[in-house]
Amino acid sequence: MKQETSPHLARGFGLLQATALNMSNVVGVGPFITIPLMMATMGGPQAMLGWILGALLAICDGQVWSELGAAWPGSGGSYRYLREAYGPTRWGRLMAFLFIWQFVLSGPLEIASGMIGFSHYTTYLWPEMTSLTRKLIAASVGAVALVLLYRRITFLGKVTVTLWTGTVLTMVTILVAGLPHFDGQRAFAFPPGAFTFSHGFFLGLGNAMLIAMYDYLGYYDVCYIGDEVRDPARVIPRSILYSIIACALGYLAINMTLIGVVPWQEAVHSEFIVSDFMERLYGRPAAIVVTLMILWTAFGSVFALMLGYSRIPYAAALDGYFFRPFARVHPTKNIPHVSLIVVGVVTISAAFFRLEQVISALITTRLLVQFIAQVFAVPLLRRRLPETARPYKMWLYPLPAVIAFFGWAFVFLTSGWRYIVLGLLTLGIGGSVFLLRARLTRTWPFARPAATVGMTSEAEEV
Repeated sequence: MKQETSPHLARGFGLLQATALNMSNVVGVGPFITIPLMMATMGGPQAMLGWILGALLAICDGQVWSELGAAWPGSGGSYRYLREAYGPTRWGRLMAFLFIWQFVLSGPLEIASGMIGFSHYTTYLWPEMTSLTRKLIAASVGAVALVLLYRRITFLGKVTVTLWTGTVLTMVTILVAGLPHFDGQRAFAFPPGAFTFSHGFFLGLGNAMLIAMYDYLGYYDVCYIGDEVRDPARVIPRSILYSIIACALGYLAINMTLIGVVPWQEAVHSEFIVSDFMERLYGRPAAIVVTLMILWTAFGSVFALMLGYSRIPYAAALDGYFFRPFARVHPTKNIPHVSLIVVGVVTISAAFFRLEQVISALITTRLLVQFIAQVFAVPLLRRRLPETARPYKMWLYPLPAVIAFFGWAFVFLTSGWRYIVLGLLTLGIGGSVFLLRARLTRTWPFARPAATVGMTSEAEEV
């Protein structure tokens, strides 16, 4: 008699698919809509320092993700790392809950930012589009991605590579079209006092880095689907590093190419910088073609994000930290279909907000737990696990972790007091909800001494 097995996730992602997933997530529509914002933060091309320092921060933080991801290559990413590093029966419960708490807001917001950016670029093709139509287009993008993701992981790997190919082709097209017309004097026309190290300079640099880190977000997306990655100890670190380096070089090259054709004084006022750039060089038909390629790239980002983020509530539910229905795996497609549908529906709802609201909210609510607290998970991991349990070790430890901590702290503290308050308020409310839930379920820190080690299944299911 054939033995029946319960549905489970399949390891269908290799190095190519993992790198493609990360890069599709990172690039998206971000750099094509934020270049004017980046130039405006510092009033000139010196704002490219934001991308350079952002790349350094991403590489250092990528080492944090690599060591944690190789040690705990399961679905959930930060949820799993924070829980295990801080202790699954005590402080790890709080840190994991806080991550899920902010993720319920920041995850769908990040996905929605790509959908909103997609709808913004469609207005170049249809200038008379109304605001309501633009929002409906953004929501439709999320709906199409959700339908495509309701497939087996092996099929999703092929789709991911296909979308990534379009992303790379878009970046290459912009470079090939613009480099022959590049004017160095125009690109590096720094205003007077551009590098005066004043309070305003560092405040502008912090804002530029905040935008840059929004553009870099996603280099770790493979960590969210660790259960579906082949040879994760090798694939996860390499895919993170490869995607960061490729995207950083591409961002800088595209930025310089664009402002080498369109003066930065005009670029800061451009709503469709890439379309305007192409129209100036080759006319509107060429601009329409590159606009369609940007839309393809934006959709690839939405697809990659929704794929990775749908696995987080699933992983939490498996361990009893979230509602059990989220742990269900489709009997034939082997995907966490309940978690995918819920994340998709919330994301589609978030598409009706403004882009600047979405970016500000997702960054400030995410920094404190997912990035800053996660940095400290590395030394905790090294203390908790022996050498043999850590198949990948951070280069030059602890220097990358130190740089990552101060880099993220700088971005957070220069984001403005309103955003600082938002981040702290989100964290404070989450902590209060955790304590209330713990009190009701008699779990840590309100558990009886005997229940601290062996918690009842009833408490775990809440």
